[in-house]
Amino acid sequence: MLSRRQILAGLPLAAAGRPPRILLRSSWQSVNIGDIGHTPGALTLLGKYFPEAEITLWPGKLGHGSRELLAKGYPKLRIAEGTLDSSDKPTTPELAKAWAEADLYLSGSGSGFPASNHAVAFRKVTGKPVGVLGVSTDPVSGIGGGREAEGGTLEALRARALKLPATHLPSDLRYVIDRAAFFFCRDTISRDYLKAQGVKTPVLEFGPDAQLGMHLRDDARAGAYLNANGLEKGKFICVIPRLRYTPYYRVNNVPRVASDDIRDAINNRTTDGDHAKLRELIVAYVRKTGNKVMACAEMTYQVAMAKEVLVDPLPADVKKNVVWRDTYWLPDEAASVYAQAQAVVSVECHSPLIAYRNGTPAFYVRQPTDTCKGQMYRDFGAGDWFFEMDETNGGQLWGRLEAIHQDPRGASARVRAIMSNVEKSQKRMMEAVRAACGA
Repeated sequence: MLSRRQILAGLPLAAAGRPPRILLRSSWQSVNIGDIGHTPGALTLLGKYFPEAEITLWPGKLGHGSRELLAKGYPKLRIAEGTLDSSDKPTTPELAKAWAEADLYLSGSGSGFPASNHAVAFRKVTGKPVGVLGVSTDPVSGIGGGREAEGGTLEALRARALKLPATHLPSDLRYVIDRAAFFFCRDTISRDYLKAQGVKTPVLEFGPDAQLGMHLRDDARAGAYLNANGLEKGKFICVIPRLRYTPYYRVNNVPRVASDDIRDAINNRTTDGDHAKLRELIVAYVRKTGNKVMACAEMTYQVAMAKEVLVDPLPADVKKNVVWRDTYWLPDEAASVYAQAQAVVSVECHSPLIAYRNGTPAFYVRQPTDTCKGQMYRDFGAGDWFFEMDETNGGQLWGRLEAIHQDPRGASARVRAIMSNVEKSQKRMMEAVRAACGA
């Protein structure tokens, strides 16, 4: 439970006679079902643990059907769109009203504390509380300076993060984190980095990605797809590819910049080797079980990629048991498909989270150029289903998957244990939200 000191640490109470009001900053992009799913995940948790609160969403992008998904799943949700002008004031009447009425600015899950400048502005202009729900603040991975950045394992990222000087955190981030009512990191590397930086928020803890809260499903659409493709419950796996660096210039149809040349070169050098490991897994699974495989995407660009790197190179006897999903989808349909799968194997971070929420075992195969968010798998107890790409081969992946195939009940129990850990942390995060609103 939160201490009295934390609850009463200068946090204004919601106005008497009306429900508490939260401004949720989320929905960063819609080209990734993980980013889409952050918002319904947070909304579901707020509805479960703080049902009396009124929520207004301040979204980034609501494309690819994500707006309709939210309207259907959360009919009471208010949406206030807009940005900030040069004086850090809202540019639309709807957003200005949301700022004026909010008791708490709540930043949703994402990498690198998305829109942190907006959180800073909200705090400076209104003086009202800011809280952060399950983000990563990875200080050392990524690419910059005209060269390939140091990648590596999570252990390497943690070691480098904790060696950084205590003045490493940018001043604007330090300003808002020092004044945050709570700051939940979705991985302990981010948490420990911020601790080493000496931030002053009274609540700095691990809190898993909000995607793990999403309850939305589309069983009708998923069922029709599975039936049309001969995919039977418990007799197929889903496999999701990923480039080491997302080609956002292609995804968003924007001009290339210099660092895109570096990223593309890294992708060209590593893509076949990375996905040869997944193909080895697929071959072993199909030949030894007779079951099927669904090659699908978490991001828009991966629709075509799944065919190119997972399906097309397979031997003919295996390929006939592989279904290529040739369209993008929304997280509710993905959730319903993953719920029917025997397992999900993903080089993307969020599909396994969707699978766990729906009772399905899942592997996350992390590439060394990815951020430290993958540490969350170890933090909530799924470390034996987490793999570092450069330290893993296809035989090892198949060996772990074969154990699930041979003991599905044991694997299901493992998922339940993982989600039990997750739910304890989710409850803790929602306690902090309630306290910040004076509830």
